[in-house]
Amino acid sequence: MNEIINYTLHLADNSLILGHRNSEWTGHGPILEQDIAISNIALDLIGQARNFYQYAATLINQSTIQKFSKPATEDTLAYLRNENEFKNCLLVEQPNSDWAKTILRQFFFSVYQFYLYQQLQNSNDETIAAIAEKSLKEVTYHLRWSSEWVIRLGDGTEESHSRMLNAIDDLWIYTDEFFQAASYELLAASEGFGVDVLLLKTDWLKKVTEIFDEATLTISVESKQQIKWLGKEGKHSEHLRHILGEMQFLQRTYPNSVW
Repeated sequence: MNEIINYTLHLADNSLILGHRNSEWTGHGPILEQDIAISNIALDLIGQARNFYQYAATLINQSTIQKFSKPATEDTLAYLRNENEFKNCLLVEQPNSDWAKTILRQFFFSVYQFYLYQQLQNSNDETIAAIAEKSLKEVTYHLRWSSEWVIRLGDGTEESHSRMLNAIDDLWIYTDEFFQAASYELLAASEGFGVDVLLLKTDWLKKVTEIFDEATLTISVESKQQIKWLGKEGKHSEHLRHILGEMQFLQRTYPNSVW
């Protein structure tokens, strides 16, 4: 039971944190149309997170690991867990910086999420399979939108091309964490309710390379270095602390607040 809870929280945390990051662009997008687009993607991701949190809360309430004074809910899981209890990949918590970095972060994650959800549709857990099937429709749009922007910026002006290269140098090192399986992912794959993430890497890299070629982008030697990251195990950058400080402020300041 604990492993499927951790796996479900991992899926939820990835979507929540990236959704929150994207929401920071609301009202600040480069043009109105794209301001709306990135805000809608944020809403899609937060909606996915809600579905996974609701399922995780149900599992927690049925288990013996209940840690809250009241039954777990999507809100307690989002607002009352500490930094080291979040299981998201480090990529999704990286700051926006500029539009190019935001686009590339979304692109990397959307490619991964696309192939992940494709496989999760076959999960032997009916709830996870249903959430993946519903979410895949949204992720397909996220992937198309972010791919078009990678091409537009990479094959655009000298300035936009340079910014995309800088974004690659900043973010590429975090992408290998997608394929570094945590213990709960290994068990999820072995028991059929999850996916062997290492098997997704070939398709992920093929798609990324295809879009990069069209965008006239390359991966520098420095950015190819891979590191063992532990975001999935609760070891995060300082950026997550700032995100949670902002996101959880109201609930922690006024406990048990509800809409």
